[in-house]
Amino acid sequence: MSGYANIRSYELRYSDFDFKDELKLSSLLALTQESAGASADELGFGYSDLKPRDLGFLVVHTYGELFRPVRLGESVTVETWPLPPRHVIFERDYRVTDRDGEVVAALSSRWCLVDLKNFTMLTPDKLGEAHAKCPYRAEKAVEVPLWKIPKCENGREAGRMRVANSHCDHYLHANNAQYADFFLNCFTMEELAARPVKAFQIGYGRQIKEGAEVAFFREDREDGAILEARSGGETATQFRLFFGART
Repeated sequence: MSGYANIRSYELRYSDFDFKDELKLSSLLALTQESAGASADELGFGYSDLKPRDLGFLVVHTYGELFRPVRLGESVTVETWPLPPRHVIFERDYRVTDRDGEVVAALSSRWCLVDLKNFTMLTPDKLGEAHAKCPYRAEKAVEVPLWKIPKCENGREAGRMRVANSHCDHYLHANNAQYADFFLNCFTMEELAARPVKAFQIGYGRQIKEGAEVAFFREDREDGAILEARSGGETATQFRLFFGART
């Protein structure tokens, strides 16, 4: 197996930070999204390669562990690589380091390749030569305890919103990084200041498009919280937070 990785450094902006002067979770997800796109481009299955064929990658799960806060004034480097795909599941991991090379976060993600005309899931052979030549890397940046997020069965409604054009990307649905803000807005600043996030998980089940009304439900647990975004009476996206001391 190869040691391939795409490595990119990012200078962070004021808008990337929250009220605590710490890197926002949505900004972290946006950085991994940028790095994933750059890696896919150089491996021959990026957006510009797949769009003419009506193909695209959609993220379905993300799990991340945060080892320390990234603070205002810092910059980070994101290292990412694709893991060997399994049937219709494509995995991609990320390691985020500071200027000194200290690992500040590690993430794992699952994607599916879809036919954009009907959103059926496709197998890796549909990538053709790009799949045959891809230097997949078996190393994991972080071990995922469990991909499945428990249902928010006893949750209380914690907010509502309507999806606007500014939330959407080129697939015409709410962008995956935006969901971190949607869900964290279900907490107060006092709550987030008192209990640092040490890990998180997002499961993207159904696309939410412009104009959709979304209700958020929150169920608090001893180690964190489980939340759901529901639209049209169905669960569209799940979110789980783990609070506690970072290592």
